[in-house]
Amino acid sequence: MAQLEIKDLYVSVEDKEILKGLTLSVNKNEIHALMGPNGNGKSTLLAAIMGNPKYTVTSGSITFEGKNVLEMSVDERSRAGLFLGMQYPQEVAGVTNSDFLRAAINARLEKPMPLFKFIKEMESTISKLEMKPDLAHRFLNEGFSGGEKKRNEIVQMNMLKPALSMLDEIDSGLDVDALKIVADAITDLQQQNEMSLIVVSHYARFYQLLKPTHAHVLVDGKIVVSGDASLVERIDTEGYDWIEKEYGVHVEEENDQKKPSVSSIGSCAAKVRKGA
Repeated sequence: MAQLEIKDLYVSVEDKEILKGLTLSVNKNEIHALMGPNGNGKSTLLAAIMGNPKYTVTSGSITFEGKNVLEMSVDERSRAGLFLGMQYPQEVAGVTNSDFLRAAINARLEKPMPLFKFIKEMESTISKLEMKPDLAHRFLNEGFSGGEKKRNEIVQMNMLKPALSMLDEIDSGLDVDALKIVADAITDLQQQNEMSLIVVSHYARFYQLLKPTHAHVLVDGKIVVSGDASLVERIDTEGYDWIEKEYGVHVEEENDQKKPSVSSIGSCAAKVRKGA
């Protein structure tokens, strides 16, 4: 049995169908790269798994470790071991990082984590991510730069130690040095805890650092092709033209961007239509 099993999933947003029969299996200790042009359902998939009420599952199933995810509230999904590193982390005034994280951790435990242990672990995690020492006492994401917000998501992931983490363009807004720091922190936790990962990114460099075991291309609400890490490299060098030829899914890219740069997978600004 797969750790995460998604079968024939249909998801709508404000009566617009986004996912159209998506199927995906993720086993323990696997790293799945999820690629494809913007606007085709990658973020929708992650949000639906996590239970964002904006996204309505109209058909299909999601199970995690044998349990029906769709019957769980968002906090139950989190306690079950699911984590979403958000593309646009929200600012929460009046709630410090330490208060937020300690409450989230204790919600998963039968007995609260001793304060000294929590402080020591948080200080270690902040240091690993090379963030400012006062992070624990700052309000959650308030006044943070884009890069700081993304690193703070990884601080949360490291503290919560989920069984499966979903990272939605967590690398955007990071410079080269920060990208390496974040990737190393993710890899360390993944290897220590055999954590599964679903990673959405438009940048081959990030995937090269994380070394995915599986890769998928999502177009028009469905996964149209899957493979191993070599699929990332092929998309990075060839774009999506070959998918059109082999699978009959046409990717119309703006500004005639048929060949992506070595740092970008496909085209983030692509438009897709079926059946060329």
